[in-house]
Amino acid sequence: MANRQLSQWIEKRLGERPPRANSLIITVYGDMIAPHGGAVWLGGFIRLVEPLGLNARLVRTSVFRLSREKWLVSEQIGRRSFYSLTETGRRRFEHAYRRIYEDARDAWDGEWRIVLLSGDGLAATARDALRKELLWEGYGAIAPGILAHPSARTEELMDILQTLGAHDKVVALQARTLGALSSRPLKDIVDQCWRLGEVAGEYQDFVDAFRPVARAMRAGADVDPEQCFIVRTLLMHEFRRVQLRDPLLPRQLLPVEWPGDTARALCREIYAACWRDSEAHLMDALETADGPLPPAAESAQSRFAGFGADAEAAA
Repeated sequence: MANRQLSQWIEKRLGERPPRANSLIITVYGDMIAPHGGAVWLGGFIRLVEPLGLNARLVRTSVFRLSREKWLVSEQIGRRSFYSLTETGRRRFEHAYRRIYEDARDAWDGEWRIVLLSGDGLAATARDALRKELLWEGYGAIAPGILAHPSARTEELMDILQTLGAHDKVVALQARTLGALSSRPLKDIVDQCWRLGEVAGEYQDFVDAFRPVARAMRAGADVDPEQCFIVRTLLMHEFRRVQLRDPLLPRQLLPVEWPGDTARALCREIYAACWRDSEAHLMDALETADGPLPPAAESAQSRFAGFGADAEAAA
């Protein structure tokens, strides 16, 4: 039985902020289909996302574009098309979703990763591509041709440099803050480079939008599996959008009462509440070339520091 309060929220949300098809499909594949492995039949996928406002023509156009951009690959079996992630697409997802599901703001020891883009080692187009990738990863432009990040992972930086063929064309450094790790000048530089006020505002908008969902689910009213699928999709779609703008700076460099913490806790709560029924809906709606959709890998329940126990308790 559908929850009327959630139905009204879903209708209003989709009406006010209809999601872009390509981005929404990436959300569904990354959060839901990737843990199940294999390729899914396009016909079943079209029916799955129809309640989100995507018609068959729009989905077919979008998956074609995503295939051209090396996110998805198709296999034709008889008259059916099955789409799965490419290796490149899977790597992109794993890279992005590690930021989303994990809270990596551990205690900071003042160490920085710095990349020097100046010089003639890279062509202009390659330099622009690398700069864009580093900014997406949370690096800040602290000076012309110099990008830096406190606490970024070295392996992820090297992966980016290797993938773009820039590992031997730029200078990558480790540096350490001398003196107080949360001094006023340092915080001023951080605020200028990363525009934390804008990120905080987006987190607060997320919290304001999804608090009614949490209240409705806490009330214990009936929620059907399709509603859980829609809520989970919109939840992760919006959280992913905001999270990927967050540079994930150490706590010492963040304002007091950072709204990103509230947003993450709210996202985790709703995700746990939706998990079981949304998974049941996926298993009913999708199929692979080998038959029914296989269960999600156990590692999926380690997301958000292990929400699985919360989901079982809610059940």
